[in-house]
Amino acid sequence: MKRARARPGAVVALAAAAGVLAGCAGPEFTYVRDSSGKAYFKVPAEWQKVDQKALDRLLLGDPDSEQTQAIKDLIWTVAYDAGRTPSIDHLTGTNGPPDEPFALAIVQTLTPAQRQQASLNYLRNVLIPVVGEDGPANGVEIIKDEELPQPGGAKGVRTVFTMTVGPGQSQTLNKTVYLSGDGNTMSMLLIQCSTDCYKARSKQIDLVAQSFRIKPDAP
Repeated sequence: MKRARARPGAVVALAAAAGVLAGCAGPEFTYVRDSSGKAYFKVPAEWQKVDQKALDRLLLGDPDSEQTQAIKDLIWTVAYDAGRTPSIDHLTGTNGPPDEPFALAIVQTLTPAQRQQASLNYLRNVLIPVVGEDGPANGVEIIKDEELPQPGGAKGVRTVFTMTVGPGQSQTLNKTVYLSGDGNTMSMLLIQCSTDCYKARSKQIDLVAQSFRIKPDAP
């Protein structure tokens, strides 16, 4: 029995149809930049942005106060949640460490006093203390720590660490922090989830962390 051969025209038509279907696929990543455009990263497209007002209230305080308004001039924030229902509770750990990755980015203009303290350990300890005078902070196990020198005199550090957050509960965090070459701006990306989640999603989390960059200062 002879096998039927596909006509050349049919092959071309099928290839064209496949190309159309591929072109209809949604974007793989969401690309994020801070308000100044100097810090940027990407997250998987299915990760959803967390309510900005809830995030600002948690990190900055009462949004109607004069103090918060003044702080907002110095700090830019954004967060993305891989969970089905994005929630600020996944950052605070209200119900334990999140079972899906949660990413928080902060870009902050430093005060003169902060600029004087901005060592590599200062960067490591932004938001969550990781190291003390004699080693890791209490309850912290450092898995990986690397310096990230950047063009234009900028410097940075990426630390992956695990910390206990309750009886039988731990979470793993990937924190990347840069200091601009002029020492004026600190940029951080923190990605966290339960330790089991981190082990299962480590490749994806590493991809997001490694996408975090800052532009060099203009000469």
